[in-house]
Amino acid sequence: MKPLLSDKLRAWWSHRQGLDGRLDGAPPADVLAQTGWARSVGGVGPYLTLLARAGTSRESADAGVAKLQIHELPAARGCTYVVPAQDFALALKAGEAFEGAEMKTAYKLGVTEKEVGRLCDAVLKALEMGPLDPEALREAAGKTSRSLGEEGKKKGLTTTLPLALGKLQSSGDIRRVPTNGRLDQQRYRYTLWRPNPRAKFHLSAEEVQFELARRYFAWTGPATLAEFQWFSALTGKAAKAATEPLKLAPAEGDRLMLPADLEKFAAFTIPKQAHYTLVSSIDGLSLLRRDLHSLVDAPDFKQLVDGKGAGVRDLPSHAIFDRGRLVGIWEYDPEKESIAWLSFIAKNKELERAVAETEEYVRAQLGDARSFSLDSPKSRAPKIAALRKAAAR
Repeated sequence: MKPLLSDKLRAWWSHRQGLDGRLDGAPPADVLAQTGWARSVGGVGPYLTLLARAGTSRESADAGVAKLQIHELPAARGCTYVVPAQDFALALKAGEAFEGAEMKTAYKLGVTEKEVGRLCDAVLKALEMGPLDPEALREAAGKTSRSLGEEGKKKGLTTTLPLALGKLQSSGDIRRVPTNGRLDQQRYRYTLWRPNPRAKFHLSAEEVQFELARRYFAWTGPATLAEFQWFSALTGKAAKAATEPLKLAPAEGDRLMLPADLEKFAAFTIPKQAHYTLVSSIDGLSLLRRDLHSLVDAPDFKQLVDGKGAGVRDLPSHAIFDRGRLVGIWEYDPEKESIAWLSFIAKNKELERAVAETEEYVRAQLGDARSFSLDSPKSRAPKIAALRKAAAR
């Protein structure tokens, strides 16, 4: 029986994302360069991204950060991603346009550009003595940093210091480093970035948008123009202009891909053997396109969203994939030191082995598997209970 094109697409996306074992043992920077920047929100996303693709240990991932082979940066849409060194300048430039949103709020609170400039100078001077955490920077900045009062608190901006830190990070003058070297915890110190990765970077905004588009369609093509527009946060006109030089080719419906990948896609066949991978809820396979329907069989989707409607675009929990098809979801239960999981297919030894291996990785190397910074064992308890109950049926 000839496989559905959607099955081939799923397997192809999984292959391009390195979820078929082809990148086993590859350095973290190579993995991110080939499969895409890893979204970082203070959870285990980056670690699971590297584990699922290359079997990377937490120690190796942290070493990559310490050696500046990879780094967490404000990038596309102004969101933080873990990015390979070769893309540091590009990512910073891509996120630059979104750095101004906080400043617009600050202007309404009476903050001036000149005031922020003085604060930036004070921060740079303070960091000449070495890395400092925000509290130490506040003390060193003295009166150049000020409180924005109750009105600022209501708008999520309590002092002027974050404005300077955001501006200096975007310009590549400083970078923030995890206090304990880990990517899944949000306690940072700031340090001068020498040499500044943007010092010799001279691409225009349009050229940056083109480079972003080229990478995007290499990471996850075939994709639609609307999906790229979401990832980049460009206007429709700008997204079209960024992709036109790529001469993208139609692949299926309104999905497009790089011409150089057409022959590879045509020759690609779905692997016969199942290959189960456990990934985070913000893994690139699903997040880059945010088209959950394309990865889930219809009956499974109903069970996945549990009455929340057909408009759900993001995974509600960490996921289990097999050749691009979503076959299960999971959460880590730190109290029992085990994974609670629900399978949409009949359980088998290979699937159970994949779950057991990830469970051991989380238990021994991470201690927990938070989806994002505010995720906690307590907030996750209802999900864990629901998964265990559904799996027992």
